[in-house]
Amino acid sequence: MIAVLTIVAGRHDHLRGQLAGLARSRRRADLHVVVAMGDAGVAGVVAEFTAGSTAGRTIVVDVPVLDGELPLARARNTAARTAIGAGADLLVLLDVDCVPDAELLDAYARAATGPLVRGEGPALLCGAVTYLPPALDPPHYDRAELVARPHPARPDLPAGQVRAATADERWLFWSLSFAVTAADLERLGGFCEEYTGYGAEDTDLAAVLQQQGGTLFWVGGAHAFHQHHPTSRPPVQHLHAIVRNATVFHRRWGWFPMEGWLTAFRELGLADYDAASSTWSVRSAAPATTSR
Repeated sequence: MIAVLTIVAGRHDHLRGQLAGLARSRRRADLHVVVAMGDAGVAGVVAEFTAGSTAGRTIVVDVPVLDGELPLARARNTAARTAIGAGADLLVLLDVDCVPDAELLDAYARAATGPLVRGEGPALLCGAVTYLPPALDPPHYDRAELVARPHPARPDLPAGQVRAATADERWLFWSLSFAVTAADLERLGGFCEEYTGYGAEDTDLAAVLQQQGGTLFWVGGAHAFHQHHPTSRPPVQHLHAIVRNATVFHRRWGWFPMEGWLTAFRELGLADYDAASSTWSVRSAAPATTSR
């Protein structure tokens, strides 16, 4: 049983785009679990789109937002527990911004049962992601316009191919689009819920995977299209969350993730690093930032 898991706060048009993509999937999901993080409007969007649909069941679960930061890790774990409780054995996690290619679910399902992946140790499976330009208007994507131009920092394999990540690639895991068996996610313990807001929870799961002797696999043909939304580089809107989550990660693993962003924040006068205590902190004069 295949379940797609999506966590949402706002981005309703992007959710519609994803639902449209799933409806075009060559292999339909048996279950779609949508977790609304403090967003009462999500249930209405799902109901509007799925009314009269013959696709698999869709469940909407609510997770509250505490202290103004989105509980991304807790929401993903809630989605996973809901799907596993309903009988799912393969979990496909898609960021709400991602429109799945028609072959994505089938590619993940075939890879998850292949002899390469089903070796010893848990496995995380990642497909390629293309970032769409702002000119494409969600949720009315024409599939002819969705030309795959994957993110250049990550491998893009031909359809049908699966490859284990190299040592240099093992930290490239991201939760935009990935698949994992229910048994492997339970073995990994899910996402660490000490992380709130944006940043580091993906790298933390990659660290747990390595600690347990597991493997990250790149899956050809499991392609997703990331719908455009405004952002900033560095992501100053996530300043407080990134500094806090980097501190949590350092306590758990002994090194700092997201160093490029942390350094950029320091150069902008937004954060400080104390070499004597190996700590990052937000400068007192730094502006407050939002969770999105």
